[in-house]
Amino acid sequence: MTKLDELVSVINVEHIYIQTHNFPDPDAISSAFGLQNLLFFKGIKSTICYKGKIDRYNTRKMVELFNIEVVDVDTVNDLTEDDLIVLIDAQKGSGNTFDIVGREIACIDHHPTFENVDYIWSDIRPEVGACASIIASYFFENNIPMDNDVAESLLFGIKIDTADLGRGVSSLDLDMFYKIFKRTDRKKIGQLEKEVLQLEDLKAFANAIDTIKINDNIGFANTGDNCPEALIATIADFMLEIVDVNVAVVYSIKGEGIKISVRCIRSSEYNAGQAILDALKGIGTGGGHSTMAGGYVPLKKEMIPEDVVFEIQERFTKTIKK
Repeated sequence: MTKLDELVSVINVEHIYIQTHNFPDPDAISSAFGLQNLLFFKGIKSTICYKGKIDRYNTRKMVELFNIEVVDVDTVNDLTEDDLIVLIDAQKGSGNTFDIVGREIACIDHHPTFENVDYIWSDIRPEVGACASIIASYFFENNIPMDNDVAESLLFGIKIDTADLGRGVSSLDLDMFYKIFKRTDRKKIGQLEKEVLQLEDLKAFANAIDTIKINDNIGFANTGDNCPEALIATIADFMLEIVDVNVAVVYSIKGEGIKISVRCIRSSEYNAGQAILDALKGIGTGGGHSTMAGGYVPLKKEMIPEDVVFEIQERFTKTIKK
């Protein structure tokens, strides 16, 4: 049996929910869209859902260009405990996946596992750079047709999560990228690549530049209050381009907590996922890959945000210097 056949074998209903991580990015959305089409080919209908919102302009544009139907889980009123859920580009207990009503029976992901969950079926490959590559492989392994919208969305998902094949790339990512590349005209992708930043995004960059602090190759920056999560990650990538910055820790105070994005150069000396897990232990949650990770620290009413930020910086400095 192929991986897809195994997944289908544990689904005993006509309709399921495909859930991405909160505030989904192109990799999560394209992977969910690809899986939706695979399951439809097998006679199973599905709804793609997420928690939060789609922050970035080019991600929202991608949904429009590729005719992807996604819904905020808060707008789904008829979920029951009997509904089946497949997590994609996400895992339970990761800190960025909302626990919605229903049963998570399966998981397809490329992030490291920090909390073991007994899914009925799973395909978790932390060595792969993009979840979209895993989904693309299902099409080829099962000789299932891939229409233009699916192909181009998966290609875009791989490009974004691997930084144009320059970050965390595996042989599967390369293989799937070039197989899909031959099948698309890439005009829509070209349009998405040109429409990355909105004018208001520049304010977050300016705020980060004004607050940059470098301590022993660790760069810290504040993007300003209520910065979109995807933009925090983009600025963390930008920070890593600064000479002498090997680890970038970028944060934003958002509502009742602090959202954090971490980036590390590719080195056995640094591991972003482990660093954020260790640094936030006891005060928040986090996880991710060796080169990129995210986390969240909730704020209680009696806490002073600036004091918590100082503690976070101290924790990261001690963790990374170990």
